Amino acid sequence: MTQIRAIRGPFLTFHADPFTTDPMDALHHEPDGLILTQNGLITAAGSWDRLRDTIPAGGAVDHYPDMLISAGMIDTHVHYPQLPVIASYGEQLLQWLENYVFPAEARYADITYARTVARQFLNELLRVGTTTAAVYCTVHPQSVDAFFEESERLNTCMIAGKVLMDRNAPENLRDTAQSGYDQSADLIARWHNRGRQLYAVTPRFAPTSTPEQLDLAGALLATKPDLFMQTHLLENRSEIAWVRELFPDRSSYLDVYDKAGLLRPRAILAHAVHAEEADFQRCHDTGCSIAHCPGSNQFLGSGSFPLFKALNPERRVHVGIGSDIGAGPTLSLLQVLSDAYKVAQGLQTKLHPAQGLWLATAGGAQSLGLENRIGSIRPGLYADLCVFDPAATPLGRIRAQTAETLADRLFALTMLGDDRSIAATYVAGELLHKRSTV
Repeated sequence: MTQIRAIRGPFLTFHADPFTTDPMDALHHEPDGLILTQNGLITAAGSWDRLRDTIPAGGAVDHYPDMLISAGMIDTHVHYPQLPVIASYGEQLLQWLENYVFPAEARYADITYARTVARQFLNELLRVGTTTAAVYCTVHPQSVDAFFEESERLNTCMIAGKVLMDRNAPENLRDTAQSGYDQSADLIARWHNRGRQLYAVTPRFAPTSTPEQLDLAGALLATKPDLFMQTHLLENRSEIAWVRELFPDRSSYLDVYDKAGLLRPRAILAHAVHAEEADFQRCHDTGCSIAHCPGSNQFLGSGSFPLFKALNPERRVHVGIGSDIGAGPTLSLLQVLSDAYKVAQGLQTKLHPAQGLWLATAGGAQSLGLENRIGSIRPGLYADLCVFDPAATPLGRIRAQTAETLADRLFALTMLGDDRSIAATYVAGELLHKRSTV
């Protein structure tokens, strides 16, 4: 049965890269727009006056006259099993893993528990306007099944994988190099490209995998050209020193992954806070991407990622934005963009609000190699959309009265917005979240 939907309201989408041209010139703003969808895909997007006569007779129109409609946001680094330990106090990375994360992740041996949290997590993503995410599960294969089952039910485009971890972790959270390979291969066969579900080979980070496991992860990644890979890189100085001890024959932290065959397009390296020029050059050469997680980096005291160094046009690196729940204290990418602005300011650079929105939409899709599926409002892409309400909060309403330009409205939205600022979220043209007015 053909499913047709019409969505009217001001919409924003990118037709250029705001880091290489004037940010507002890169952004297309339709003050009174219409987005038409059929069977989950956008069929037309333009002005209401031009397209209104194409709405099928008797067709209903979802109208958002005082809002801003955008492509759904994309979170390029997040851990769904850590949702229950979000906002846990007082540690830096390695101690935080030991004290909070590993005990929490042990519970995902129970698929019933995993299903409960997966459902909560995906509902929360939709509530904050995120329609695609690169997600870490746990070492348990059933944690992956639970996640993809719920994502498939919602028809969300999600990237996820079983964590590979065969050392330096509690016994009940370790696999072996071979069992990790075999279980991941089974999950790939079951889930990769099943509907909108996509698989990521997921070694947690270098210290929790032996060289043998990393080599097998590289071999697994080589079995399919469209698989993803996700791991952590250069997040914390103590972690970096530990990697140097564990891999004395490697020239750098990044070289650990490089020698294992893990660097290529669709490889997502989280954090890279302490990346140096050689690291950025190698990321550029191999086509991998970095997930910038400013909220998490501040929360754990890891440092400040030099975004504009990564985006040096002479050897540009793909960058997306990540909430990194549970070290990140929020799933709202609006709040994460607020953190990104502040981090950039601290490094004597300025992140324009259009640049921030690009990182969370079109730029995020580009960093994942999914720009022909998601991230923009144009015909042929999935109708994954979020509807921003810049005046949703009390402060937002006050600030909206003085915002004279679109850039000013966007900046206020990214500084003051949160989950309340998402009026609605659509996935493949279906309205899956509508903010309560009670």
